Amino acid sequence: MKENQLFIKKASLEIEPFSIQKLEYSLQSCGASKNEIETILIKIQPFIYDGISTNEIYKRAHALLKKQNRISASRYSLKRALFDLGPTGYPFERLVAALLKEKGFKTSVNVILNGECVTHEIDVLAEKEGFVYAIECKFHSDGRATSNVRIPLYINSRFLDIQKQWNTNPNNETHLKQGWLVTNTRFTEDAVNYGKCVGLTMLSWDYPKNNGLKANIDTLALYPVTTLTTLSKKEMHQLIENDVILVKELIHASDKLKNIGLSEIRIKHVLKEVKDLCRNSSAY
Repeated sequence: MKENQLFIKKASLEIEPFSIQKLEYSLQSCGASKNEIETILIKIQPFIYDGISTNEIYKRAHALLKKQNRISASRYSLKRALFDLGPTGYPFERLVAALLKEKGFKTSVNVILNGECVTHEIDVLAEKEGFVYAIECKFHSDGRATSNVRIPLYINSRFLDIQKQWNTNPNNETHLKQGWLVTNTRFTEDAVNYGKCVGLTMLSWDYPKNNGLKANIDTLALYPVTTLTTLSKKEMHQLIENDVILVKELIHASDKLKNIGLSEIRIKHVLKEVKDLCRNSSAY
């Protein structure tokens, strides 16, 4: 152990050495400039103590970034913004459906399908080029939660039951090809290995590498309303209760903001952040 080495406590309660490089990389990945990052690192280091939680580090870094660059702060908060979509899994299912729609799929949410043995509720049903995919979304509001091998085992058994019924039904003109499993946290190694073995498509926060949930949301600008720095948590959840899940849904729907009691001045500030976040997406 290095002299004066400080250790931090992760959400999983694991302890690891504090790395200024990891903090720097996380700020870079959300689009913060070199000068902004240097300012934050200088200001935050005096507050780092042995045993500090990653959550406390995040809060300090986010507050400092928010003062300098609201858009980068929105992106920096993405992981926690997904947790804030709860407590139900429906908003997360809407987000997953939107992601697939951006990739050319026709999607439906909460679909009831008959299996060979029993009836199943499918979170998202997606169709593209004559093939249909049954997607199960495992939403967690706790960052310590992981999806172990029991989850894909269960999902695959459901998929096989539905597939037998679907592909032998003469009224279906499409082919039910594959099951998917999507989570906002992480899979265990056994879960990933089982998914690969049986042909389940698996998508988590950071899996597959460079093509996980975070990478796709950033690329497609599918940010949830819970990333917005110009709204209070109460206002975010009022929007969710009104079925507004994604930031891009507000671009041409300022009335939704008016309906939850925002003034014209605040609506202007919110819409500026919305448009800046979505600037590189097709919705802009």
